Amino acid sequence: MSHENTFLIGKSFASFALAYPWDPSKIVIVLDHRTPANTATTASVHAHIRALVEEYGIEKFFDAGEGICHQILVEERLVRPGQLVLGTDSHTTTAGAVGAFATGIGATEMAGVWATGSLWLKVPRTIQIELSGRLSTGSCAKDVALDLTRRLGPSGADYRCLEFTGDAIPSMTVSSRMVLTNMAMEAGAKAGMVEPDVVTTDWYKGHEANLDVVLSDEDANYEDRVKMDISRLPPMVSGPHKVEDAKSVDKMEGIRVDQAFIGTCTNGRLEDLLAAARVLKGRKVHPGCRLIVAPASRKVLIEAIGKEAVQTIIAAGGTILPPGCGPCLGSHEGVLGAGEVCISSSNRNFRGRMGSDEAEIYLASPATVAASAVEGKITDPRRLLV
Repeated sequence: MSHENTFLIGKSFASFALAYPWDPSKIVIVLDHRTPANTATTASVHAHIRALVEEYGIEKFFDAGEGICHQILVEERLVRPGQLVLGTDSHTTTAGAVGAFATGIGATEMAGVWATGSLWLKVPRTIQIELSGRLSTGSCAKDVALDLTRRLGPSGADYRCLEFTGDAIPSMTVSSRMVLTNMAMEAGAKAGMVEPDVVTTDWYKGHEANLDVVLSDEDANYEDRVKMDISRLPPMVSGPHKVEDAKSVDKMEGIRVDQAFIGTCTNGRLEDLLAAARVLKGRKVHPGCRLIVAPASRKVLIEAIGKEAVQTIIAAGGTILPPGCGPCLGSHEGVLGAGEVCISSSNRNFRGRMGSDEAEIYLASPATVAASAVEGKITDPRRLLV
């Protein structure tokens, strides 16, 4: 899988002087990072990629507006349990939510995969993350991910696989599991995986009868085990500048917010938009704050319209962007200026990530972001969900 960096893959692949990639049927290309095109240069890159897709007969191509690459892989059931998935994006780990081993590689490496269908990978050691209990009102998988990153630190899982298990997992949707595996990367993980279960198999009903479900051995040798009781986990807020700098929302309340952003490959799915809509219903966005929402895919947008989440967000004063990455990478559709503060449902808050390096980014769940948009300052969503 690749996105706009397919342009770089194509340049490297051309040096092999091969007529076609090894197996075009296994290539997925999604235009999502700068869509619609934000500059003439981006438009030219998009046009070049479309030409490559036609030349090589790549059928799994998703043009601008279809959604974010990580969402598309899982939503379209292109990734399956037991598969090895390689993507030219660090958050390819997201696909591990359905029991695949998914990891990010570079564009030059991907050109080699296009040419040969093979790649050397070191098998990582595994850290077991055992989640117990059930999330309380106002908390969600994003809060679990932020708290886990706080515990592990930015390199605590360096080149490790995080395997999420425990009695809390069956109560989590595929969308929630995608949050966990997506943010495994923020602890340095090579991959994040959730063992396939009935939730996983239900996800594929009507798509394919036989799934290659792979489970860990009962006597598997884990490098480490981390146990988390999530039943008392409060909403979390991280930042600024460090994902691992996460605290309970009560310790962060009151910080002024200029922009609130809901979306990305972490939290742009239907359940995220519905969570935001529950907070926003009957309320208005604070006049000193901008609320921007980018659905993770066209399907999510259509479903959210059907459930009136989009109407609620717009009525509250929010702006809906086309499906895609939006301002997450700081290229367009809501970049930050110097001195501005943003609370975002994305996965990274590095300095300069969303625009000016003099801006501040805080990470939180969609519910917390929505509550903060209403109050114009970081706010505990539980107070608005009563």
